[in-house]
Amino acid sequence: MTEHVWSFKSTAGYLAGTDLTGFEVEATDGRVGKVDKHSDEVGDAYLVVDTGVWIFGKEVLLPASVVVRIDAAERKIYVDRTKGQIKDAPEFHRDQHLGSAGYRDGLGTYYGIGVPFGGPPA
Repeated sequence: MTEHVWSFKSTAGYLAGTDLTGFEVEATDGRVGKVDKHSDEVGDAYLVVDTGVWIFGKEVLLPASVVVRIDAAERKIYVDRTKGQIKDAPEFHRDQHLGSAGYRDGLGTYYGIGVPFGGPPA
């Protein structure tokens, strides 16, 4: 992958400054949840998705690079991961992880780029 894990792909259709809060998130095999929070900072773009009862109210952090398409008219975001991959992602706790470089590095690895979860290899 040539684009950074924490950046939207140029083909995703994201327009800087667009508020994605409340958009539905669709995995390759169905609905995952809704965007609760997002960041579009350069090199630090992500979605916090509230999965509702689907994963017992769990929130997940998705790096912007997993977004393949944004449909502003339908208020939907399509990602290139399955519901299972999202469900099995490292657990997200807002108060612990939004500022944690180690968590983000591990999450980047889980989604295909970066260093192994928990830090660099020994």
